[in-house]
Amino acid sequence: MSNSFMGGGFGGRRGSGQGWSGASMWEAMDQLRGQFDRKGGTRMGRGDVRAAVLALLAEKPMHGYQIIHEIEERSGGAWKPSPGSVYPTLQLLADEGFVVATESNGRKTYALTPEGQALADAAAEDTAPWMTGNANETVRPTALPKAGIDLAQAAAQVGRSGSSEQIKQAVTVLEEARRKLYSILAQD
Repeated sequence: MSNSFMGGGFGGRRGSGQGWSGASMWEAMDQLRGQFDRKGGTRMGRGDVRAAVLALLAEKPMHGYQIIHEIEERSGGAWKPSPGSVYPTLQLLADEGFVVATESNGRKTYALTPEGQALADAAAEDTAPWMTGNANETVRPTALPKAGIDLAQAAAQVGRSGSSEQIKQAVTVLEEARRKLYSILAQD
């Protein structure tokens, strides 16, 4: 990744007295986003959505957006299924006789049928789809990539509109943040 802030730090143009150009900062942000996208894909398969829906409905009846929110919360933000994957799954489960929908206050609430409860009970021994191999360890949260992108955007703003002194201060803050992040990995 030549010419990126990842290799040379955000202060790549430090000595010039100018901040990053808008184009080069956006390029750097795209590189950062690309690195996060390659590392921790959070796209889940259809079977995972189905298993997650069954696991949640085994606990209590819910409406679609509750299911989406619960999956996102339990995965630590790493997985937020779209309505376009949850609602068709609910409809399919209803068509198969595993789920029944009741409407109240303009919302459909879904609950397991006895057959659906048996299916959920049979799958209960499996690790929940929002969990990795260790049942106490959730999949990588998307909060880290989002925080990195937010940080890059703030740095870009300082680079575009900050004075030379402000840019110098920002570089110092970012270098310290980088050191602190690596120190986290060094801990046991």
